[in-house]
Amino acid sequence: MARIEATLITDPGCPWAYSAEPSMHALRWRYGDQLEWRIATIGLTETGSQYEERGYTPARAALARVRFGRFGMPFATAPRTRMTGTGRACRAVIAARLIDPELGRLALRALHFAWFTTDLLLDEDEGIARALERVEGLDAAAVVARIDDPEVEEAYQRDRAEARSAAGSPPSLQGRTARTDGPERFTAPTLVLDRNGARLVAGGHQPLEAYDVLVANLDPGLRSEPPPEGPLPLLERFRYGLTTREVSTLLAQRNDEPDDAGALAALVSLVAEGRAKREPLGDDALWRAS
Repeated sequence: MARIEATLITDPGCPWAYSAEPSMHALRWRYGDQLEWRIATIGLTETGSQYEERGYTPARAALARVRFGRFGMPFATAPRTRMTGTGRACRAVIAARLIDPELGRLALRALHFAWFTTDLLLDEDEGIARALERVEGLDAAAVVARIDDPEVEEAYQRDRAEARSAAGSPPSLQGRTARTDGPERFTAPTLVLDRNGARLVAGGHQPLEAYDVLVANLDPGLRSEPPPEGPLPLLERFRYGLTTREVSTLLAQRNDEPDDAGALAALVSLVAEGRAKREPLGDDALWRAS
């Protein structure tokens, strides 16, 4: 039974949220079902023109890897033909979430990968459907067909309101909130941890140690799974596949930096032995158990 409710306030088009995926997977590995996860989408923009008004261009967006590559997630540098808003992709995440929360999480992950490793236009239904096709067990066409459903829209507006309730919060004190379209909002990713009326909040992108210390302080009676000796147990747990940095983060001992080269060598060995598969993804790969 879950001991802590973990709400991840995020957006499929945010590179900071995407870059925090290794940390989120580390929490999932360490604490398993003791954390009950929920996703709340921010809806950073409804149209690409909102980004253009802030000075963003397709070329600038395509160079995200220059700034975010240090966090180790895959990127591609092919620019889109125009800027794209994130609201419709957020609604797709919610449409999947209403079917099953785990499918909602995997839909978010698929859209993250599509946002940062492809040039798909992810405010158009065709692009969203193509991105969601990588989610096993999800009917991408059915999800896209529900994007404009009133139930989805109502849930989306609740998510937006929750994300825009940051005034007076700890992240506000730290300067990790934003005002881009009205009320003060949380930035992605913000992790909210609740247990028996106690709440701790990690606002914006934080190191894994920050998330981990909040979990430990909220409930020191949790069980914590140590890192495995090699990547195979990770690939068997997360059957949908992990990036190299995700694997290296999960293999690292506490206080050790991720060893991408060591993780890569171990993953390549698994592929050579027929126990893993490698799928090219941007400037990296997605690794799966065979």
